[in-house]
Amino acid sequence: MNNQQEVSILNDLLHITNDRIEGFEKVEGKVWEMYPDVKDEYDHMISQSKIMKNELINLITEKQGAPEDSPSIAGAVHRTWIDIKNSFTMGNLVESTLENVVFGEKAAIEAYQNALDTGYLSKKSTAIVSEQLRNLKSSYRQFKKIEEYKKKE
Repeated sequence: MNNQQEVSILNDLLHITNDRIEGFEKVEGKVWEMYPDVKDEYDHMISQSKIMKNELINLITEKQGAPEDSPSIAGAVHRTWIDIKNSFTMGNLVESTLENVVFGEKAAIEAYQNALDTGYLSKKSTAIVSEQLRNLKSSYRQFKKIEEYKKKE
């Protein structure tokens, strides 16, 4: 197994995790104060993301790699697009924000699954990335349910 390939994959996941943290931090003041029933899950997802980030940094370091601890360019472009989109969304900011959270979680799930499918991760990395994927799927399902609930209101 090539450490360089594994480190590259883990760094990609680290970028995604940083994108997730930045995305959640942008949402905070806009929506969650209006919907306190969602706030606890949101707080859980932020703390979970920070744990995931630390786990990935530890894996990269163990492989003698250099953690690329920054968000991705694609994530920055996506957040800018969301800001522009939200500036034109007058009445449905909550629904739009929930759609963006669901979209981001789905993209993260796909990236994590692709990382596992490469076969380049060690047993330890596979175990940790698999657990992180399970957590992403769980939060995706929860936010998908909230999104559907809010659309019925």
